[in-house]
Amino acid sequence: MVKECFKRYGAAAFMIAAVSAALLLSGCAKTEGAAPTEEAESKAVCRIGLSNDSYVIERWLRERDIFVSAAQELGAEVNVQNANGDVDEQISQIEYFIKKQMDVIVVVAGDCEALSDVMRRAKEAGIKTICYDRLIHNSNCDLYISCDSTQVGRLMAENMAANIPEGGNIFLILGPKNDDNVTKIRDGVFEVLDKSSIKVAYEANCDGWLAEQAYTYVKEGLKKERNIKGIICGNDDLASQAFKALAEERLAGNVFLTGQDGDLAACQRIVEGTQEMTAFKYTEEQARLAAKYAVLLAQGEPLSDVTATIHDGAYDVPYLRMEPIAVTKENMDSVMIEGGFRTKEDVYLNVD
Repeated sequence: MVKECFKRYGAAAFMIAAVSAALLLSGCAKTEGAAPTEEAESKAVCRIGLSNDSYVIERWLRERDIFVSAAQELGAEVNVQNANGDVDEQISQIEYFIKKQMDVIVVVAGDCEALSDVMRRAKEAGIKTICYDRLIHNSNCDLYISCDSTQVGRLMAENMAANIPEGGNIFLILGPKNDDNVTKIRDGVFEVLDKSSIKVAYEANCDGWLAEQAYTYVKEGLKKERNIKGIICGNDDLASQAFKALAEERLAGNVFLTGQDGDLAACQRIVEGTQEMTAFKYTEEQARLAAKYAVLLAQGEPLSDVTATIHDGAYDVPYLRMEPIAVTKENMDSVMIEGGFRTKEDVYLNVD
């Protein structure tokens, strides 16, 4: 697995060593909202402001901790803010980082349109900016680092098409429309489905990635069309609630279910036979690389190994693209367990 990751991401992905769990437990990770001390600031090689949309999705807390640890290992001071899904609050947080004259601002955007202006103001103030996972439109950021969300959509749709080659009706339950990745996922899904005999009989978007909405939408969709063969969900959290709705309707296991992120509950459903696949992303490496490049930007170093670009609506910005992998029952052990992302005991907890 190490060789596979090395080939997939290159040597850069292994330049940063993960800090031990004891470092996190010792309190070195910055408390959200707390300003660094003057002594810490004077010793830091750079100061990074990290603004998270929210921690609704399982992965974000884990990635926050990895990012902070990797940045601190490189000598950086990190100030972490959590907007709790409030766009105005996230704008205020970025304005605070500008006022504090941070060297770099890293943002997991809650709204990829609403943050454009404040991100440009950060650039005008001479601050380097990174869009993490979600591309903020027209922001001219210095780096966009994310998994290829269009490929995520393709993988989910390809899996669905392979399992129901004869075609049929499916539901499409995605995240919020103001998340740029949702648009990309949808594009990838229809790129594949438009060439198949599969029809999307019901489609819905869950605001703020609130999983409970997926349960409601699946119930609503089944009232309109009960004869379905599959459900494509924007992530595994939504898939959990879709599964709950299917179980109540006695359809769980008879309807193909897909998601993304490699959540433990999804891995368990896959080996149990109630979810077909999850599009897994190497998000821990993404967080480490983001920390590395944030420090390099702060030090004025060129990102010579970032050669791809992506258009944000107005500008072509450097794009560090990471590739997802479709995880099914067949490769669960080799990818998730041998790769060290999940333990066999956890994944097979409910399997005799």
